[in-house]
Amino acid sequence: MPRILIVEDEEIIRSAVRKLLQHAGYDVTDAGSVEEAERSQDPDEFDLIISDLRLPGAPGTELINRAPNTPVLIMTSYASLRSAVDSMKMGAVEYIAKPFDHDEMLAAVENILARKQQASADAPTPETGTPGEDTTSGDPASIMFGKCEAMQKVFTLIRKVAPTETTVLIQGESGTGKELAARALHLLSPRATKPLISVNCAAIPESLIESELFGHEKGSFTGAVSARTGLIEAADGGSLFLDEIGELPPEAQARLLRVLQEGEIRKVGSTQSRKVSVRMIAATHRNLKAMTRTGEFREDLYYRLNVMQVRIPPLRERQQDILGLAQRFLLRQGEKMGKPNLNLSPEAMRAMERHRWPGNVRELENAIERATILCDTDLITPSLLDLEYEGGDEYIPETLVEGNNEQVRNREPESSNDLSLEDYFQHFVLENQDKMSETELAQKLGISRKSLWERRQRLGIPRKKSSGN
Repeated sequence: MPRILIVEDEEIIRSAVRKLLQHAGYDVTDAGSVEEAERSQDPDEFDLIISDLRLPGAPGTELINRAPNTPVLIMTSYASLRSAVDSMKMGAVEYIAKPFDHDEMLAAVENILARKQQASADAPTPETGTPGEDTTSGDPASIMFGKCEAMQKVFTLIRKVAPTETTVLIQGESGTGKELAARALHLLSPRATKPLISVNCAAIPESLIESELFGHEKGSFTGAVSARTGLIEAADGGSLFLDEIGELPPEAQARLLRVLQEGEIRKVGSTQSRKVSVRMIAATHRNLKAMTRTGEFREDLYYRLNVMQVRIPPLRERQQDILGLAQRFLLRQGEKMGKPNLNLSPEAMRAMERHRWPGNVRELENAIERATILCDTDLITPSLLDLEYEGGDEYIPETLVEGNNEQVRNREPESSNDLSLEDYFQHFVLENQDKMSETELAQKLGISRKSLWERRQRLGIPRKKSSGN
């Protein structure tokens, strides 16, 4: 059984990570500082160290020096992304950005232990493996959950494209698990022993995105008091995952195109370029092709990225996976909160199967966590899931889910063959907003009024008349 040391000064985070890893079958020890960790046991005797970057006393990166034979995973936040890159230059095997979900942490741990096992494959004594053979292989089925045909096709495609150097564009709505798919692509690739650097392009201010990705020279702009290594350079030899790539500003798009075309980067403020070997994986929930028509996204960059496309289906298209995912989350949350005997009532199961899940898997996980917290017995009921009245109109009648609405059914072939979800939404709203109220529009589209308003804002579709509701 692999032994893991957690070094984190915040008790809540330390306890949560400890319970998560113990439930996954690992032998876990924890400490609040580097000094406390050393007093209890030699850190170099563990199989993996997970440490916060900022700790009282010595920083977490000090463990890289004090445990030279043990891989160190650094936990940090997006505000400290540059420090995370620096820690990898110092020898950390990987970093994980807070807040992270449980699947992301487990996948990172399994990845690191699998690398260590692979590095020791030629040793006379075989290394103790991680819990379960499948998890060490990096197979997508061990990282993501999906029994339905659509997800099985995704897994098959990932297995085929992962061993290649092909650039991959992952498409899917928010909350579908695009980052997990990127991790699976990396783990099954020849670059699995090198870092996977994940960047959420929407989370970094536009004024800093070029500096974060490409690095900068000292004095290249106000505040650049020292030279910095960019995230692309940090991923040299490994993979770079650019989430929400549709949010990249035009200048960064032009620079990224050069990376894909020439395999080289130039820091902000520098006149020198350097070669990098990076496998690019991008993801978006937006229609990049439509964005090229409006000039929001470079057409040449789009075709460079869209060599191989992996589409993660929304949860409403994975009907047979809903209860399986729910049971998985329920087990995890029950263990985390000391309620291991929780079950879903038949009514709760039916409500979950009928819900459209506009927030996809992330919404499902949040609903289970909320219900686990509120549950006073061992049985979770529909009221605890809070699905019927979420956002005012979120409950969807079964007739709508089954596609009995004539207008929606007649539009399905056009939507699935020619239009993206965003295109369909815009087309439907513009055609019907003069004769339907906001409530009726939301019900026909299977979303809440709040979601309708948010999508109007994002797509720039003004309300042409006020609703009577």
